[in-house]
Amino acid sequence: QVQLLEYGGGMVQPGGSLRLSCLASGSIFSISVMGWYRAAPGKQRELVAVVSTGGTTNYADSVKGRCTVSRDNAKVDLEMNNLKPEDTAVYYCKVVRLGRYFWGQGTQVTVSS
Repeated sequence: QVQLLEYGGGMVQPGGSLRLSCLASGSIFSISVMGWYRAAPGKQRELVAVVSTGGTTNYADSVKGRCTVSRDNAKVDLEMNNLKPEDTAVYYCKVVRLGRYFWGQGTQVTVSS
């Protein structure tokens, strides 16, 4: 099993920045992909950014150029800049290990003036 602890959400004004972090514990060996998804009110969960063990990254078009995902062993961070109201969502950390998906509880990000 893999446990995920997320932190760093909050409220920020448009144009502001936030950094989300997710720390994996438990059976962390053989984790292949770590990253972030989000679910806006009334919408399905969608990819934000993920990073593989080898460092390959994949970003949603909506966040390219504004977000950077990085990974250090069992920790994955998401640096978000120039945030927009449409970035408001619950952000979930996701880890893939041996074909199984593990999700965090989610952390709220609200972008509002």
